[in-house]
Amino acid sequence: MIMTSGLNYGVRSSLPHLLGICFGVPTMFLAVGFGLSFIFEQYLWVHALVQLSGVIYLFYLAWAIANSEPDSLGGAGGNSTKPLSFLKAALFQWVNPKAWMMGTGAIAAFSTVGGNVNAQILTMALVFFLMAIPSAGVWLVFGASLKRVFSQRTHLVIFNRCMAALLVLSVLPIVIELIRSAQLV
Repeated sequence: MIMTSGLNYGVRSSLPHLLGICFGVPTMFLAVGFGLSFIFEQYLWVHALVQLSGVIYLFYLAWAIANSEPDSLGGAGGNSTKPLSFLKAALFQWVNPKAWMMGTGAIAAFSTVGGNVNAQILTMALVFFLMAIPSAGVWLVFGASLKRVFSQRTHLVIFNRCMAALLVLSVLPIVIELIRSAQLV
């Protein structure tokens, strides 16, 4: 998503999106580490609701990507969409199933029972924050650099639709899991 934002809107316009990701993931990570996972274990339907919300939002974002038309490429103009704002990108992490899996998996894998779990969670959140900036930043700059490759509107439309399709495909395992868990209830 951040690469597509870089391509369609440029680095400067996509910085709020990037920073929202960089702050949203560690914030969600801290919430999971400090107790939200307990709620999910006690009330499975809350977890399913977060997953379903994430899937719906990812489908919406895929639709928005597939239909985005950048202002600056080939004089396309008339852009009806904008890159995600800081707040939307940060809040998106709270319904992003992949972020939840990454956060809970990291906590399970890298915390120790005998150690100071709170300090471990804070350290992991800091590492996530510090690593998000360069890793997501690379994708943003890479996307912006693709403007030279996609100099024709037709090529950009094809790229956006392929990225939207890949986003939808990345959500399918979560949809299958939700269907399976609904059948078990």
